[in-house]
Amino acid sequence: FLDGIASEMSADEFEAKLAAFAPELVVIETKTPVVKRHWQWIAEHPSLKCVLVGDHVTALPEESIAKSGVWAVIPGGDWDYGLLDFVSDGCPNGMRPVALRESLEGMPWIDRDLVHWELYAKKNGNFRRTPGTYVMSGRDCWHGKCTFCSWTTLYPRYRTRNPVDVVDEIEMLVEKYRVKEIMDDSGTFPVGEWLKTFCNEMIRRRLPKKVRIDCNMRFGRLGPEDYRLMRRAGFQFVLFGVESANQETLDRFNKALKVEDVEKGAKWATEAGLDVHLTFMFGHAWEGPKEIANTVALARRLLAKGWAKTLQCTLTIPYPGTPLFKELQATDGLTTLDWDEYDMRRAITKTPLASEEEIKRAIREVYRGFLQPAALWHRLASTRTLFDFGFYYRGLRSLIGHLADFRGGRKQC
Repeated sequence: FLDGIASEMSADEFEAKLAAFAPELVVIETKTPVVKRHWQWIAEHPSLKCVLVGDHVTALPEESIAKSGVWAVIPGGDWDYGLLDFVSDGCPNGMRPVALRESLEGMPWIDRDLVHWELYAKKNGNFRRTPGTYVMSGRDCWHGKCTFCSWTTLYPRYRTRNPVDVVDEIEMLVEKYRVKEIMDDSGTFPVGEWLKTFCNEMIRRRLPKKVRIDCNMRFGRLGPEDYRLMRRAGFQFVLFGVESANQETLDRFNKALKVEDVEKGAKWATEAGLDVHLTFMFGHAWEGPKEIANTVALARRLLAKGWAKTLQCTLTIPYPGTPLFKELQATDGLTTLDWDEYDMRRAITKTPLASEEEIKRAIREVYRGFLQPAALWHRLASTRTLFDFGFYYRGLRSLIGHLADFRGGRKQC
């Protein structure tokens, strides 16, 4: 298992380790912004049997076969199971679609030693307590209908693990690896009876005293009592996707969310003692200056009220395979089909705005919201330990970086 970036390997070191291992099969998960680089690498290694997986090749499987000479492409989300079938069948070349498994029951836990979990245990700026690591309770989001989301192409049907099994894995991570924080990276954490069972099991085993839990969630589904239960069960950091403060945009994205649910839900979660993190997107094809100003105002207001502890902004990127990509491609709403440009350095959707700078100016204004006196006061009032000071120091450095990223030019976001 080679992770050149996390291991900080040079290209020569990576090639040397690969050659020393001499694999019979090389599997690469690729994404749209790097797929052309992977095509080039595969073409430069004609003796290797390479397999590509991931959302981009799920959307456009024939493209990679034609462009790179890759041995095989496995479209679909359950490529871990799909690879087992692929190898069992003798690794035939070409395209090998994966049918989603009906259930995730009985699936094995991640082999933490194999994947060198420690490479991610401290460098991830989202972890307030380290070492930290990841689990996944489900694949992938119980809503699963947002038109901009590429994960829906991989997991069109939501499936969850047994909640007690997830708690078993968390307990193992605490006892064996001394993990202090865990991010559940399911697209949206399970709710309803699943959530209650999970929380009560965490409380019964007294795990909240040993580890904090972070997760992705959606507004509009949970009430104050749900957030309070989550806090008692050890949840601390909860990430919500907002995308826009304009109802038309939320409806067009099929978010199944009302703008008023955002402030209400953020308030309830904060009052329960959870750290709320929000994500916004700018550069929607139909939004002009007025709509952008609405989103900037909402983001800054939530920071000032202390109902958002942190947030991040990105440019709208319609990835291949998503309904949004198909819609904009059909209406000539994209500026390019060069996949290298789909890395959030620049807007690739045509908008009513005069220039891309208007979008970047709005994003800078959101990030400056962290410096509002009211936002600074809430941050100071919630600081309790040296861990908090360290976390906020990293946040300040990140804020400075984000302000630089969106100051024109083509810097990485």
